[in-house]
Amino acid sequence: MQVLLDLIARHKQGHASGVTSICSAHPIVIEASLRQAQRTGQAFVLFEATCNQVNQDGGYTGMRPADFVAFVHGIADRVGFDRARIALGGDHLGPNPWTALDAEAAMDKAEVMVGAYVAAGFRKIHLDCSMACAGDPEPLPEAEIVRRAVRLCRAAETAYASAGGEAPVYVIGTEVPVPGGATEAIEGLAVTTPQAALATIEAHREAFVDAGLEAAWHRVIASVVQPGVEFDHHDVVDYQPQKARELSHAITTVPGMVFEAHSTDYQTRDGLAALVRDHFAILKVGPGLTFALREALWALDAIEREWIDEAYRASLRDVAVRRMRAEPSHWQRYYHGEGDALTIDLQYSLSDRIRYYWPDPVIEQARQRLFDNLRENPPPLPLISQHLPHALHALRNGAASRDPLSLAMAHISATLDDYHHACHHHDH
Repeated sequence: MQVLLDLIARHKQGHASGVTSICSAHPIVIEASLRQAQRTGQAFVLFEATCNQVNQDGGYTGMRPADFVAFVHGIADRVGFDRARIALGGDHLGPNPWTALDAEAAMDKAEVMVGAYVAAGFRKIHLDCSMACAGDPEPLPEAEIVRRAVRLCRAAETAYASAGGEAPVYVIGTEVPVPGGATEAIEGLAVTTPQAALATIEAHREAFVDAGLEAAWHRVIASVVQPGVEFDHHDVVDYQPQKARELSHAITTVPGMVFEAHSTDYQTRDGLAALVRDHFAILKVGPGLTFALREALWALDAIEREWIDEAYRASLRDVAVRRMRAEPSHWQRYYHGEGDALTIDLQYSLSDRIRYYWPDPVIEQARQRLFDNLRENPPPLPLISQHLPHALHALRNGAASRDPLSLAMAHISATLDDYHHACHHHDH
């Protein structure tokens, strides 16, 4: 994946450039990302799917890797965005979806998954075998994590040899909670030590070379570390550069590699820019974007309450909360409140478990009806100003229309703009 290799090379030469890794399977988030890239003239957009979202068994989205590629490309075609400017990555690719199986069976499944990702056209591959499978010691020893990562790299290289096209690039390491964010309140978040970060890189380098994967090693562009950023249901741990100074400096000694930062959702604009400057040059964001989508949908719901006759309202918010209560499987392990506290978490938690419910047919029908109502009766500017000030700003500047989809995308774009500023403001 030459665009990423070039970006990393530019960063290593002293340009504080980075890339936003958009980890969302929601069509409105994907469309908003592509339209923002058109508006800002970005060379490419990076979308990533996680092992839990998309795999050969369908994942929780019901999509296999080739389905996800077709899904993103379909949106790009509709928007008029060149498919060649879309980079695709696989996040936390490893045995995570199958940890109930023993390691051998889980790794067999993981090999199939990685091969399917590469065959489908994903070219940024995060090798993550950090999770223990049935019968494994916990935590898994680093040597075993590395051995399994090498096994998956070999599967990816084999798939690439068959598929042709650009060679895949790799990300190693994991210093983050399982995919989906922290499940409990955060206490005492530890920044990765420089010694641990460099030891992880060196252990992988030796293992790749020993396995005859030296060519692939030269395409390892990043290692995942914990720079001291995280969020739980109600709070955000903001990036503090002074705490990560030694870690940041450590990667300057490693040719061809930067750090990848996960869970950067909800960081401030300045925090994101500082992360990129400090060599955490790949910024992962997922729930932060669907959280912005939910904010926009709730705002449109509030406009509907004031603007549309009660008999015709879609009442999306009420429908969504009702469906979440009726089908608790996606949140009950995470939210432990009761009564009003639970109602707040279901809707507003930063971990954004509501994102799993948007594909629900009943909720989607209500969303469509809400949009239809506001298309037939476009709301006046003061109502948009009250509930969607970011979108009003875009509307006044000609970057959005009064169409509810356009207003929702403009609200999401305000979050994307912070990432764009962090990754590109040194270019201007």
